[in-house]
Amino acid sequence: MTNRIRFLLNDQEVSLTSIDPTATLLDYLRLSRRLTGSKEGCAEGDCGACTVLVGRLVKGQLVYESVNACIRFVGSLNACHVVTVEHLAAKDGTLHPVQQAMVDCHGSQCGFCTPGFVMSLYGLWLTNEAPTRAEIERALQGNLCRCTGYEPIVKAAEQMAETRPSALFDALTREREKIIATLNDMTSTDTIVLEGDNRTLIVPANVEALANTLAAHPKATIVAGATDVGLWVTKQMRVLNPVVFINHLNELQDITVDDAGITLGAGVSYTAAFDCLRKSIPAFGRLIERIGGQQVRNMGTLGGNIANGSPIGDTPPALIALGATVTLRSTSGTRTLLLEDFFIEYGRQDRQPGEFVERIFVPRPKASSHFAIYKISKRRDEDISALCGAFYLETEGGRVSSIRIAFGGMAGTPKRANAVEAALMGKPWSEETVQAVRDAFDADYQPLSDWRATSEYRQLTAQNLLTRFFLETSGNGQELQRFAVEVV
Repeated sequence: MTNRIRFLLNDQEVSLTSIDPTATLLDYLRLSRRLTGSKEGCAEGDCGACTVLVGRLVKGQLVYESVNACIRFVGSLNACHVVTVEHLAAKDGTLHPVQQAMVDCHGSQCGFCTPGFVMSLYGLWLTNEAPTRAEIERALQGNLCRCTGYEPIVKAAEQMAETRPSALFDALTREREKIIATLNDMTSTDTIVLEGDNRTLIVPANVEALANTLAAHPKATIVAGATDVGLWVTKQMRVLNPVVFINHLNELQDITVDDAGITLGAGVSYTAAFDCLRKSIPAFGRLIERIGGQQVRNMGTLGGNIANGSPIGDTPPALIALGATVTLRSTSGTRTLLLEDFFIEYGRQDRQPGEFVERIFVPRPKASSHFAIYKISKRRDEDISALCGAFYLETEGGRVSSIRIAFGGMAGTPKRANAVEAALMGKPWSEETVQAVRDAFDADYQPLSDWRATSEYRQLTAQNLLTRFFLETSGNGQELQRFAVEVV
């Protein structure tokens, strides 16, 4: 074992032998390093004012991603490169093209959110030489501005794409090989353990070490992306101990595609999974584009979305409707179960002490099948679902031969609509059939009312989504348009 965390902060090496397990990167930057360009707006990963870039080695390649520093823990940064807005301008004060474009296009008024916008745009500048307007807007989903309006910022993004300075100007480009060598040197082959003030932080060396750690500390909090756990700290002020960080474990970040389906390591982020899922299951790709902002998608993981057991997690309904399985691992070995069986009741999952989610398998939908996911939220982007429904259908001779319907936000767990499915099986896939089974939702769900939606709204919307799914799969565009008008 070793007892220090090492990472790069702009152009300086940092080595820490003592840090609170839940110390956020934002607090460390502002309070310990006096790098105050990054701001705290929401402290929950919504507004983007705290955005920084974090670079890491992925299969030998240096990859930079925008992240929310307000919910990213310092303990997760070993062998990473943290880049803040202070690192962009040249040493003589010349602004980076991203910064200059914001000035030229009047992309800032009060300026509070501006550093976060600059860093999101810088991340886009590094990875996309000619972004489309849609790609620009996607990169800015996780950044909010109350006073400027977004059009000047989008114009700044379009201008910055036209300016590609030489490698001698941009620090990350100029020093790339040196940064890779430094991060390789910082990569630990030993488990990292930091202890102090009766708090313990653990960074396992590999998956086997993770299993051993959880066997010794079965009540430890596992942190992958921290997009949920971060709020336990910043909003609920919870004291977590010990904390085990797993975002660096390459063994949990593999993606395998074959004729049977897609196997995703539990540590695969939404961003990493996007291309694969979009190509194999287009509806899933569209769902991922609506999960948080770009920063959240860069941090959040599919395994984390499952393991925390939230009844309003976005991916479980889709995965359940597709017939996904989850594999759990511990020092005793592995076991695999249907994902729908993993969720027992609110706050309780079928995960034994010492077990962790290792991987998810998503069967490939049949070519003749129909699959759709509908996320209902107050905002289109960067919002939590009021409810989320997923539908998988196979027909034979015009009759329903297989149907799986799953919803989040309708019960204490993500849950299948078993009564509705039973009422549909073997019946003609027709408007008459669909209308006749709408009331069966009452046997499946008794949703709660909260500030996102009332029970009545959720129940009616679930019924309407079944009708929408029928209209879409029957190819009746006129009826779908009429239905949409009537629902509104």
